[in-house]
Amino acid sequence: MESGAEAQHIPVLAEAAVAWLSPALGGRGPLVDCTVGAGGHAEAFLKELPELVVLGIDRDQQALDVAGKRLEGFGDRVKLWHGNFADIRRIAEEEGYEEVGAILYDLGVSSIQLDRPGRGFGYRNGFALDMRMDAGAAPSAADIVSTYTESKLAEVISRFGEERYARRIARAIVARRARRPFSDAGDLAEVIKEAIPAATRRTGPHPARRTFQALRIETNQEIEALERSLPLAVSLLRAGGRVGVISYHSLEDRVVKQTFRSHAEGCICPPDIAVCVCGRKPKLKVLTRKPVRPGEEEIARNRRADSARMRVAEKLPEVA
Repeated sequence: MESGAEAQHIPVLAEAAVAWLSPALGGRGPLVDCTVGAGGHAEAFLKELPELVVLGIDRDQQALDVAGKRLEGFGDRVKLWHGNFADIRRIAEEEGYEEVGAILYDLGVSSIQLDRPGRGFGYRNGFALDMRMDAGAAPSAADIVSTYTESKLAEVISRFGEERYARRIARAIVARRARRPFSDAGDLAEVIKEAIPAATRRTGPHPARRTFQALRIETNQEIEALERSLPLAVSLLRAGGRVGVISYHSLEDRVVKQTFRSHAEGCICPPDIAVCVCGRKPKLKVLTRKPVRPGEEEIARNRRADSARMRVAEKLPEVA
């Protein structure tokens, strides 16, 4: 049964995604929605393009169940897969697609995951310390905070949370677990809060936000999956196909920006060589010089949209 949040799920930058990717779909697609979630983006595309076929992928079976109910009225125009978008090419080929018209990623954590206490993505008391997008995968966040060394924890919190107090937080976590295990997400959040200087705690978002982000990314290997998936997505697009990525923090956006830039680069020979010998040809044209951001009206309707940014690139024809 859907919770209120799931029933009212508002996809971020949905209108913009449809506007930027639809020209590449030719009305039929297919569109690969790599993070189908509750199905909001897929629904927007399916309504706009009456003959479109959507292949939706998600690691979260609970999200797929919600998406399946939301999109059931579109019949066989929707194909849902439980899997990791790092396997996008294999999944597409198993569905019979050698190439596709457009690919969409909506990164980060969904409202379904945030609002269910058993998933452990929030830092309230009673929330399980889990954070796995795929409930059958390992390890969980509880495993990480219980087994990682202090230096490894500090590295994860610093790299994926960009937390300036990573070492203090890691030290506090290790000291606490030596006395007794963490009971739930709220328990961990309190330890993190106490490890941060009081003056810093008084302003800004929850003191545990950056550390929880880091633990979630590490638990799900999110950056590694994105780094693997994006080049495969480029190879899967047909000429003129487009890929759009909606990200919510600088780590994700940096991977997207660098990948797009790398695939848009042509000859890399030294400038003093008169004739190209590397043979490198650009594969993409970056369409968004600056990332697309939501307007004030969308942010007012949906707070999650505030940090969103979307980058879009188009597959170039192969040049002999």
